[in-house]
Amino acid sequence: MKAGIYLGKEKVEIKELPLPEVGDDDVLIENIYSSICGTDVAVFLHGPDTGHKVTVGGEFGHETISRVVRVGKHVKDFTVGERVYPYPRYAKDDTKRAGTIGGFSEYILIPNARKNHSLYPVDERIPDKLGSLIEPFTVGCRAARRGMIPCGDRQYVKGQNAVVFGSGTIGIAAAVAFRYFGMEKVMVCDYSDFRLKLAENLGFTVCNPSAGDFAKEAKAYFGTAYSLNGETADIDCWLDAAGAESILDDFLRLGKIESRFVSVAVNNKPRSIDLLHMTYAQQSIVGSGGYMPEDVQDVQKIMTCGKWNLESIITHEFPLEQLELAIRTAGDVEHSGNVVVRMQNRINCKRNSTYSTEYKRAGRGDS
Repeated sequence: MKAGIYLGKEKVEIKELPLPEVGDDDVLIENIYSSICGTDVAVFLHGPDTGHKVTVGGEFGHETISRVVRVGKHVKDFTVGERVYPYPRYAKDDTKRAGTIGGFSEYILIPNARKNHSLYPVDERIPDKLGSLIEPFTVGCRAARRGMIPCGDRQYVKGQNAVVFGSGTIGIAAAVAFRYFGMEKVMVCDYSDFRLKLAENLGFTVCNPSAGDFAKEAKAYFGTAYSLNGETADIDCWLDAAGAESILDDFLRLGKIESRFVSVAVNNKPRSIDLLHMTYAQQSIVGSGGYMPEDVQDVQKIMTCGKWNLESIITHEFPLEQLELAIRTAGDVEHSGNVVVRMQNRINCKRNSTYSTEYKRAGRGDS
């Protein structure tokens, strides 16, 4: 099988690897489309330890939609041909490999496969390309959920306002989830006009802080409330999906009384916070990392509700052989949105013919 291998800073290679052996409790899946994550871009451009944990010389990638091509004899929950989403945290039976499950390989072996644990069925109404965004959308969905005020089982206080910083895939996912959960008004901010246009096309009010006055535009859109520093925008939740240091600083300075801040971006630097100011302002800071099973369920509902053309944020598609170009393109935020990699030459094949051919060529056959 072909596999994208990470070789260090600005080095990837497509290699031929042996097909995995399928044990009695395992499932082998064939990747259909995989999406480029911001952390894939980070480790490619800046080297290891700048995004997800990756092993130099190993497979990587984790945002993918797949099809079952072989099941072990003890496996009852999955059938050959069905589409599945491999849940990165548990797909390899090793939570440390959540970012490197083999999304840029043609096949992934799922050991001790369990339904709605390591593999989730994918709603048939979700197109293949959009299905490759389930993983980043679960991250954005979790972040938005963390920014809501619960009022029952997966029910939230409605009618509040939120601003999302960052209009990459996770930022847009968070903005969409905010609206799905009941936020009244949502603004998306970014320095990239190209990416802001993608958010605007989905119906969001947008702001480029480098080209305008964020505080002024926010007050005009949200209305006004009060902070310790005087009149400010009536924003209940600030969500950081970008990671710029100024975002937290602006929240502490401009955030209204009882506002909250959700951090989902990869912020590597330690920060100093004026806790006394936060205390008097009754502000809160919430972390949001990863996702939970309910996020997978809600994301599929969001993708099938028909309210947003979510596939429109995918701006580029490349074959696996052009993985390096795909990653570089994803890193060009002024000219790209989400970038996907086509993992197989025959995407719409409903059977495992490619796999069967390779398996027989390897001299294994069916057991």
